[in-house]
Amino acid sequence: MGNLVIVRHGESQWNRENRFTGWADIDLTANGIEQARCAGRALAKAGFRFDLAITSMLKRTIRSQWLILDEMDAMFTPIISHWRLNERHYGALTGHSRAEMIERFGEEQVWAWRRGFDARPPLMDMNDARAPQQEARYKGVPREILPLGESLQDTVERVRVMWDETIAPVLKQGKDVIISSHGNSQRALVKLLEDMPDEEVARFDVPNSVPLVYKLDTDLRVLERRSMTDIPHPGASAIL
Repeated sequence: MGNLVIVRHGESQWNRENRFTGWADIDLTANGIEQARCAGRALAKAGFRFDLAITSMLKRTIRSQWLILDEMDAMFTPIISHWRLNERHYGALTGHSRAEMIERFGEEQVWAWRRGFDARPPLMDMNDARAPQQEARYKGVPREILPLGESLQDTVERVRVMWDETIAPVLKQGKDVIISSHGNSQRALVKLLEDMPDEEVARFDVPNSVPLVYKLDTDLRVLERRSMTDIPHPGASAIL
């Protein structure tokens, strides 16, 4: 089978500020740009080539994918961008710092929202200008299926549709695929690939722009998973 590589986007400005980002369209920092370029150089050096690149609808994954492909001299690679690969929607927490939310709700509750599998944060109001129902980029998506706040479990279920309808069929054709992901859409993919227990996947963590490489059999069962940790990366992830 082909290779599947999942790379979390480079550091964003709100990663740096420890803010709940979710579906907010926050761009990369200068450090995040260099992280994505390092990932591209590492993949090129290792001899990877891809038939398809997939991103979310948010610029931090799109720009990271461009930078990776640029370093691989492969910007001709077809790219699909889809909202089902967006970060987990943090609802009313969006834009607030972790410290602010701990002060308001308590550390135990914030920990459950950050690292629980089925804990859903307070929802964002649909009339909020930041709600996906108000954004032009999602105008073709039925309003009722766009989230206003999600648990990791919710994120897994929406990513599952993208996996079943788009990603798995391409892999079954023996094609190589790279996905530029977010921390929680990456966790969702890992859950679908490995059937990882709920509590374990909620704590599964790969730092920004460290490629996660999967070897799969013809039934898309995992034969091998490895992280390309021999490239420069932060010692701790900025995933909230």
